[in-house]
Amino acid sequence: MVESIPDRGSVTRLVERVDAGQLERATAGIWSGYVYSDPHQLGLPYRDVEIAVAGGLAPAWRFDSPEAANAAGTWAIHIHGMGGRRAGTLRGIPVARRLGLTSLVVSFRNDGDAPPSSDGRYRLGETEWRDVEAAINYAVAEGATRIVIFGWSLGAAIALQVAAVSSHASRISGLVLDAPVFDWRTTLRTNAKAASLPGPVVRLGFTVLQTKALRWVTGLAEAINLDEMDWLTRAAELKQPILVLHGMKDDTTPFEASKQAAGLRPDLVRLVEFEAEGHSLEWNADPGGWEQSVEDWFRGLALPDANPERAVAKA
Repeated sequence: MVESIPDRGSVTRLVERVDAGQLERATAGIWSGYVYSDPHQLGLPYRDVEIAVAGGLAPAWRFDSPEAANAAGTWAIHIHGMGGRRAGTLRGIPVARRLGLTSLVVSFRNDGDAPPSSDGRYRLGETEWRDVEAAINYAVAEGATRIVIFGWSLGAAIALQVAAVSSHASRISGLVLDAPVFDWRTTLRTNAKAASLPGPVVRLGFTVLQTKALRWVTGLAEAINLDEMDWLTRAAELKQPILVLHGMKDDTTPFEASKQAAGLRPDLVRLVEFEAEGHSLEWNADPGGWEQSVEDWFRGLALPDANPERAVAKA
């Protein structure tokens, strides 16, 4: 609910819920795409589980499929983005449940929930995929026969990585990627340009990230191999059907990279465009369109002889 106040040039918004802290003492805030901060807000049955990963146990939320669901053997793994928490992926749970999927909302190293790595640094998906692989191991041990991975932003990059190298790759039926990072160079250049960083500084940054001798600058235990995570150059190696949901005005992860991926692999990649402002806000801009796109794509996957349309669509 928004009420305009023209004479003061401001708007008044109704506060529907306070998830933490005391609102009257707040002095600053940020905009977030998170709609749910806790799984109980969905009103769906779930339980807390723990996934065995390197360094200990990573917490996860498990939403079991409805009884007698047609897709009871198919699980959805939901992976959040950089600097976020598991709650960011809860937007994808209702549609996964309607499709009869058991959902596992996972955490991964250095996200504040899972055990940290030795250096405490994000590695852009290069090693985080191992924690998602552990979640897939859990799902398979619990009876999963097929896996669909929902990845948001960095979570999408992790999804692409695990789909390529997982020992369960044959069980991964498809990927649902929201505002994905297909190539970190493209994404990092875009953000550097927005920050008005000079080209030489950006090139130096890439060198530092990828050079073992310069690990002391970044604090990384090992250099990062950006080539390994360039799924535009490696597009021919993609194997699973991919649904991409991306806003054309994404100011963090370039929409053009998703468009390029769809053009390079029209046989596998279906791109759905959204008029969302900002990053990873496609569901927020059009919940119905987002969920309908997922349902249509998944139902195509579920048909034994399906060959779903791989064209670019517009929500």
